[in-house]
Parts: sequence; C-alpha cells; structure tokens
Amino acid sequence: MSRPLDELRYFFTALGYFTRVPVPRWVGFEREYLNAAARYFPLVGAMVGGVAALVYLAALRVFPAGVAVLLSMTATLVLTGAFHEDGLADCADAFGGGYTRDDVLRIMHDSRIGAFGAIAIVIALALKWQALAALPPMRAGSLMIAAHAASRACAISYLVTLDYVRAEGKAKPVAQRMSMMSFALAMVFGLPWLWWFGWKFACVTIVVLAVVRFIAGRYFVRRIGGYTGDCLGCAQQVFELAIYLVGLAWISY
Repeated sequence: MSRPLDELRYFFTALGYFTRVPVPRWVGFEREYLNAAARYFPLVGAMVGGVAALVYLAALRVFPAGVAVLLSMTATLVLTGAFHEDGLADCADAFGGGYTRDDVLRIMHDSRIGAFGAIAIVIALALKWQALAALPPMRAGSLMIAAHAASRACAISYLVTLDYVRAEGKAKPVAQRMSMMSFALAMVFGLPWLWWFGWKFACVTIVVLAVVRFIAGRYFVRRIGGYTGDCLGCAQQVFELAIYLVGLAWISY
C-alpha cells in the first residue's frame, strides 16, 4: 500500500503533467510516477473545471454569457496548455489523412497542424461555446466541473482495456495497464459530479459516454491496434463535448 506522502507525490505529478500549475520541488519527477498518478487525472480535471466555472461566473457579472464562456474556455486552455486539444488536432489529421497504420502514427507524431486538425479544433470549441452559452448560468458552471472530471475518467479507462501502440512516446510512462483498484479510484474522482443534476441525468450521460467510448475504442483498435497519448487527448475532448451536449439536450427536451 502506498504511503500518504507517495500518494501526495502522485497527485502533484498528475497536476504538473496536465496543467501549468507549479508543483513543489520536493515532489521531484520520476517517469514511473506517471502511471501511479493516472488515478488522479479526473481529480485534476475537476480542479480545471472549477477554475473554468469561477472565471465564467465572475465574467458573467460584467459580460454576456457568450463572452463569459469564451473567457472561461481561454482560462482552461492557458491552464492546461491546450494539452488535450492538441491530441484532438493530431488525431483528426492522422485518422483523416492517413491510410495505413504507419501513416496514421507518422502523421500523429508530426507537431504541425493540418486542415483536418484545424477544422476539428474549430468545430469542437465552437460547439462547447454554444452549448455552454445556452445553459442557465449555475447549471453551466456546475457542468464544467462535471464534464472536465468525468471526461478524463472515461479517457483513462482505455488504460484498462487497450494497448499502447508506440515503442516510445511522451505518454509511454502513463500507458501501462491500470490496476482495477486505481481505475475504481479514478471513477470515484471523476463520475460522482454528474449526480449534481439528478440520478436520471447521471445515468443517461454515463450510457452515452459508454457508447461513445465503445465506438471510439473500436475505431482506435481497427486503425492502429490500440491507442496513443494523442488518442487519449482526443477521447477526452469528445467525452467532454458529449457531456455538454447531453446537458443542453436534457433541459431543451
């Protein structure tokens, strides 16, 4: 069993990996920390969502909802360094422009953004913006926290079922098979936020996320035999957007 100090070190490792928040020097950095830190990724997501909600609600006192949402989104992009958005763009370019497995992995590894990636980023950000701006203020703020946490929990679930396909890569230390204990803890950090909106909403959203996860996972396996770090980033963005759309559809219906 890990000592409390070790768990704190793993949490700060997750915070430093997925955000630009400075972490204490005593934490240090070891590549093997990243795999243990994976269970804290949804908790970091909840914190990012909390920042988004605070910026949104504060900006809403001065600006219209559309501007407040854009300022909130800007805050999260700065806070995370557009970490997951970069994965979405790389996957869109690779899967859209590559035909063979090797082509897909080569394009995905290229840091330059192409037409598919640019289009994917614009559409994803625009849909988030419009969905959140259309929601009542308190519901939008709460949904930001729930979506950032739950989407990361769903994304790292691929660490339980799929194989990492690169021999080396930035995500390689993370991409070890996650134990069921760590996975359960990640779900505890990531999913309960959905119950803020009632058990029916939570259940419907989890079903939608499960369907999206299955489809995306099958696609990753069919195209490249598993996943990469970019695939996890892309999946997080898709899951987050799905939660916003379910939230909007829920009140519209």
